[in-house]
Amino acid sequence: MVKEYCLRLFITGSTPNSVRAITNIREICETYLKDRYDLEIIDVYQQPEMAKQEQIIALPLLIKKLPAPERRLIGDLSETEKVLRGLGLKS
Repeated sequence: MVKEYCLRLFITGSTPNSVRAITNIREICETYLKDRYDLEIIDVYQQPEMAKQEQIIALPLLIKKLPAPERRLIGDLSETEKVLRGLGLKS
């Protein structure tokens, strides 16, 4: 089943920033997108080809693939309001 929101989070191993980004985006998704999202977490150390394919320049990085338009959010995603705006959930 295709979810309404398709998200990819690129991280660098288990660094504190990466762990915070994972925790923050999971909390945001469960609170605001319950059962409407697909979250793929990609460690660039383990999958460098995906980082190259997406032209990653800073990490952690969240890419919203769907719904269009694609959006990119850099950082640990701790500022919920900015993340919600980036996901198109708030104006």
